[in-house]
Amino acid sequence: MSETDEQRAAREAAAKQRFVILNLFRLSGIIILSFGFLIMMQRFGFVQGQKAKIMGAIIATVGLIQAMFVPRYLGRAWRTPPE
Repeated sequence: MSETDEQRAAREAAAKQRFVILNLFRLSGIIILSFGFLIMMQRFGFVQGQKAKIMGAIIATVGLIQAMFVPRYLGRAWRTPPE
């Protein structure tokens, strides 16, 4: 069974969109991770002391999870099943 050009074009467009989404998740996770490290280093005035370290660690952990694990889970969910 051969695939028509329209079906092939639709699959390629979906693959491109998914690639962009995965990379946006990675990039935003790295930005969140960096923001968490800046908070831990007390570079912002809205939180200082021990609270800054705890808050920064929590935000950095969320960024790490988003950058490392979310793209893997989405990739598995979007994987084409073997025929």
